[in-house]
Amino acid sequence: MELSMLLEPQGVKVVSDVTSKKRLLQSLADVAEGLLDVSASEIFEALQERESLGPTGVGHGVALPHARLSALAKITGVFFRLERPVNFDSADRQPVDLVFALFAPADTGVDHLKALARVSRTLRDAELCEKLRANSDPMTLHTLLTGGVESQAA
Repeated sequence: MELSMLLEPQGVKVVSDVTSKKRLLQSLADVAEGLLDVSASEIFEALQERESLGPTGVGHGVALPHARLSALAKITGVFFRLERPVNFDSADRQPVDLVFALFAPADTGVDHLKALARVSRTLRDAELCEKLRANSDPMTLHTLLTGGVESQAA
């Protein structure tokens, strides 16, 4: 599964006003609302519910929050580059500044896991993360995530 199938340009943001994990999840829900035609409150609740199972901060400044929503027809992503890292209860205790949220239909099993694995592999690329952190233009960030990265082994 290619990231270009998951991430639309309007789902990529550079965010400067987030100061906590809760506010970050709310901001993700607000952006996702416009992409998914699902209320921000429903999205936020689903993200919070998933986080209650265990934090989705994967380390090295990266978080992969995700949620399943019954109203969705396809898996969709939202990417934030935070200007100020926030505590995300990551395993390595490092604050996060790169956040890729995934939203999947409730009945999507393997495809949801494949999408999560794809995003995880992509954001484990230290060189890519360095480029993402060095750019403030959402279109450039979208291109970095969906351009030259797809040819890497899955």
